[in-house]
Amino acid sequence: MKIRAFTKTYGARRVLDMPETELKAGGAYAVIGANGSGKSTLAKILAGVEKTDGKKDVGLGLRTGYMPQKCFAFRMSTKNNLLINANEPERARELMSFLAIEHLAGSPAHRLSGGETARMALARLLMRDYELLIVDEPTAAMDMESAVLAERLLARYREKTGCTLIVVTHSLRQAERLTDEALFFDSGRLVERGPTDEIISSPRFEETKRFIELYGA
Repeated sequence: MKIRAFTKTYGARRVLDMPETELKAGGAYAVIGANGSGKSTLAKILAGVEKTDGKKDVGLGLRTGYMPQKCFAFRMSTKNNLLINANEPERARELMSFLAIEHLAGSPAHRLSGGETARMALARLLMRDYELLIVDEPTAAMDMESAVLAERLLARYREKTGCTLIVVTHSLRQAERLTDEALFFDSGRLVERGPTDEIISSPRFEETKRFIELYGA
């Protein structure tokens, strides 16, 4: 899966300068870096939500699912939020059960807590099978127990579907648990790429080392 080189600029500020990059189909990739490093912008462009400078085609052409950092709920029941993505009641029930929100099936989704909304949004996303799944800080709003369930579900989904998984995350431990390879961004540049455990344990570049020291605790 080849991503063509592109840039993204907001006003006079270039927020992302992406070189041509190849990802292995079925691989799991962490996108890591500090706030403002371009991670979420990259996720939006790969998902087709944002355009590149010049509206360049980055060359994916895959059936893509995307969970943004800020989750949302349609003004209907939790269950119907899932069914709006695919009319498969049994799959909806299984996903809600796995994420421990089955008891909220009939509740108004727009009144859920932040963590509940995140679990609902993840379940809604996984109602379909994708070739490329992009999740941006998927567990940031969840408590520890819910985050564990979400990570297990993502791992199971990837194994079942064979999709390529891209996880944007601040959590280095989450990156280690869910991904095989990491891409570290700093100030909109792809600084370092390699096996996730090696990037975290033995970063090669000073920018990466500083980030690992700051976020590795």
